Amino acid sequence: MVKRRSKKKKSGSHGYGSSKKNRGAGNRGGRGNAGRGKKAHHHKQTKDGVHEMGEKGFNSRQPEQNGINLRDIDQTIETFVEEGTAEETDNGYVFHADKAGYEKVLGTGRLTRNIEIRAEEFSDSAQRKLDEGDGEAVQLEN
Repeated sequence: MVKRRSKKKKSGSHGYGSSKKNRGAGNRGGRGNAGRGKKAHHHKQTKDGVHEMGEKGFNSRQPEQNGINLRDIDQTIETFVEEGTAEETDNGYVFHADKAGYEKVLGTGRLTRNIEIRAEEFSDSAQRKLDEGDGEAVQLEN
């Protein structure tokens, strides 16, 4: 049985305005999936899931490095001594970056104490600051 509505509740336009504007498949960009790459808000299904058209984000091809700055070593050297990743000597401290989980020592900040730093890698600025200042850089073999 067909439900009947009053003429006031009926809308012949379905939100498209004049019905002449809404004829045929041209309004939908074609039949089926035709034209779906040309439309805004286009989503393409891939084996990984939904992939939106166009490139997204920034992909740096540099490997991730786990580094620590000279400033952070200087400020938290006592904490590293308590954790066992650094040791206190007669003339200062010895910090083992590999034991603390760091691969590289970076040059931000400066050392205010005499600290010998043992790490796999040093940035150029960190190496320069350690040579000029009180610290000492000892490079470990990989």
